[in-house]
Amino acid sequence: VCMEKMTQCEMVLEYMQEHGGITQLEAMQEFGCMILASRVSDLKRAGFPIVRETATAKNRYGEKVSFARYRLEVPPC
Repeated sequence: VCMEKMTQCEMVLEYMQEHGGITQLEAMQEFGCMILASRVSDLKRAGFPIVRETATAKNRYGEKVSFARYRLEVPPC
């Protein structure tokens, strides 16, 4: 059986659909995508409605840090 390798754009899109969004750390850990913003830009140019949100968490030193989280925009009902 011959399986085609998924592109990083396809992996990012699938991950967002399955998990509700994606961060740079998740993209790097899950499939080695080092520049998530570029893949998101590619997907936007292809017509996918992606929004960027700012998320916050604490780092290992207990300090508050901010980072981008991308998700597919849900159209209003």
